[in-house]
Amino acid sequence: MELATDTIALLMAVAFVAGLIDAIAGGGGLLTIPALMAAGIPPVNAIATNKLQSSFGTASAVVAFARKGRIDFRRFLKPALGAFVGSALGAWTLQRLNPAFLSGLIPMLLILMVVYFLLAPKASEEDRQGRMGPIALVAIVSAIGFYDGFFGPGTGSFLTTALVALFGLGLVSATAHTKFLNLSSNIAALITLVIGGHVLWTVGLLMAVSSIAGGQVGAHLAMRVGGKVIRPLLVIMSLLLTMKLLSDPANPLRAFVMAHA
Repeated sequence: MELATDTIALLMAVAFVAGLIDAIAGGGGLLTIPALMAAGIPPVNAIATNKLQSSFGTASAVVAFARKGRIDFRRFLKPALGAFVGSALGAWTLQRLNPAFLSGLIPMLLILMVVYFLLAPKASEEDRQGRMGPIALVAIVSAIGFYDGFFGPGTGSFLTTALVALFGLGLVSATAHTKFLNLSSNIAALITLVIGGHVLWTVGLLMAVSSIAGGQVGAHLAMRVGGKVIRPLLVIMSLLLTMKLLSDPANPLRAFVMAHA
């Protein structure tokens, strides 16, 4: 489909801001998916095109973190493979099941995550002893990867929370490794959507250019200011995502609340 030049320029600007936010705390899709749909792009194509542009932005953030030595590729190779396989399986399952039931569960999980970051002791900038081992790391990341392929919203926030709360990573380290794991799950989902023929390549690649720039800025900002920005943004983006999901009239949790109000 053809889009006006000014519309594409606006989408590129949104992609830059989304890439910046995504590199720090996740949730950039809160901006890009509604923007794509507002431009008249059908929902499935909007999600597919968003996966394309966000994959480039995430890859940009991974490069920035890796150059500073923030990513332990050896330790996180198996979890990244788990995220890839999980996401591919999630995308495969999505084509066979109705994902609507998840839309009622995810806001509750996000609220619990917000409560954790608000009430838990301040996370250290340094890694510490984790509560779980490498097998659990692969299993949990694979499950979150499945969720990313099947549904998607909040994946980065869930990964960061798990790495901080369960595996002892400091916030900056958790953010860096989240980008690596999220890139793996994004690529798996993108491949599935490309095979399905849902990606709008011209718009997606133009947005990807802006997303790359935003990802670079966001990654450097995260490394410079650390948890002072990451923690509040995780809370803010999670709350925004929760409100976004609950604003959908089809959300079963919204229907439950309205019925008992």
